[in-house]
Amino acid sequence: MNCESGKEQSSRSKDTDKAIPVEGVDVTDYGVSGDGKTLNTEHIQGIIDSLEQAGGGTLIFPKGTFLSGSLEIKSNITIYLREEAVLMGTADPYQYRKGIGNLAFLFGGHAENIAILGKGSIDGQGRALALAIDSLHHIGERVDPNYNLRRMRPHESFRPELLNLKQCKNITVKGVTLKNSAGWLQTIEQCNKVVYDSVKVYNRAYWNNDGFDIVDCHNVRITNCNVDAADDGICLKSHSADHFNDQIYISNCTVRSSASAIKFGTASLGGFKNVTIEDIEVFDTFRSAIAIESVDGGVIENIKVNNVVAKNTGNAIFIRLGHRSGERPGSVKHINLKNINVEVPFGRPDINYDLRGPEVDFFHNPFPASIAGIPEYRIEDVHLENIQISYPGRATKGMAYVPLSRLEQVPERIENYPEFSMFGELPAWGFYVRHAKGIAFKNITLTLQDSDFRPAFVFDDVIDLQMDKIELPIDKKDQIVLKGVDDSSISLNEELVKTIHKQL
Repeated sequence: MNCESGKEQSSRSKDTDKAIPVEGVDVTDYGVSGDGKTLNTEHIQGIIDSLEQAGGGTLIFPKGTFLSGSLEIKSNITIYLREEAVLMGTADPYQYRKGIGNLAFLFGGHAENIAILGKGSIDGQGRALALAIDSLHHIGERVDPNYNLRRMRPHESFRPELLNLKQCKNITVKGVTLKNSAGWLQTIEQCNKVVYDSVKVYNRAYWNNDGFDIVDCHNVRITNCNVDAADDGICLKSHSADHFNDQIYISNCTVRSSASAIKFGTASLGGFKNVTIEDIEVFDTFRSAIAIESVDGGVIENIKVNNVVAKNTGNAIFIRLGHRSGERPGSVKHINLKNINVEVPFGRPDINYDLRGPEVDFFHNPFPASIAGIPEYRIEDVHLENIQISYPGRATKGMAYVPLSRLEQVPERIENYPEFSMFGELPAWGFYVRHAKGIAFKNITLTLQDSDFRPAFVFDDVIDLQMDKIELPIDKKDQIVLKGVDDSSISLNEELVKTIHKQL
């Protein structure tokens, strides 16, 4: 096939974006059908290959539904989706393959100058595809060796992602809608110079439906995006001890999630450095608004989070240093959280999701925010300023109870999967901090919608604690509990000073 790239005229059809002339080839001129029934894999791949051989170019998809199996994106290739254009993955599992990364509808490896642009959408038909994969497993025709018998579903590695790019450079995704993957929507791994702007992500078709998974990448910008995901919304991961995420910027995004909104981990082998997150809106999210976790030996440092508003969200902040894998624990330090406003409801905030994340499998009172290291490995240098969190209260000792005289009753769970509920019942309603050093709270307001028998703050094994301008309900004693806290500098009003309870 010989594709000659030329400037498309705005008069080609009524479906063109006349204000945005695009140089490229209209795929329908080269045998690609937009009827939503014809499988176009060979035709589309042929255009991509031909353009790459010519030095690159743009594939233009006009209005229509273009069905295809896996497509390999190559260097200097742009996919341009006009308004009402849908590039749709087939529900036939046999039409998918993988490159150097995971199984995916669109994939690429060792490529550069890749772009996905326009006002159209890419749809993976994730539920139909996943159910087809499941059926083939059960009839023995295409057996998944890692089938999840507990959850009764194919392993995520057996379910194609919508987009998988590995070891690529100069990636731009702008304006499009990405939706309905059979697993993670997209994995961008070990890539450099990645830009997402004004992208809508809707991924609620099946299980493990993350919105973004950015893995061991450098120089990434995610701005002006809207994410609605049945699993983690925007997730940074580190799959290799020899790589790490660096220079990540996430701004002006809206996130709804049946797991955590913005999350570092769980996979955390190399780590995360120099990450800025600002101007984020979170709503109807089951787990944490912000989760920062190193449990596989990775280093987390120089993280700035500013201006986050989270409504109807199960947990405000979760920061964890553990040791699930790796030769030794990693580190979590130099974390700055500012201007965060969270409303935590009583009950499950994602109840309207048809595919909800796993329930917490034990009785519990509402969970506080947590900053928790492990013995001999402390989380260091965490500054929280201008934080407002509204809690539901309604805690009862009949549901669960950790007496202040037995704070050691809270398990360490050093090797466990990190999650805000991992310790079981916690003895505080506002913040629980353990195994930490250099923790500063300034201008913090915690409120209760109903009564709670627990204290607002519990600090256990903390060095260099600073508290200034803390606003709490003052209708009871023991609002701030200190156990094994040295070198603390606490500036409180007189009423709050009276609520400090020190443990030996």
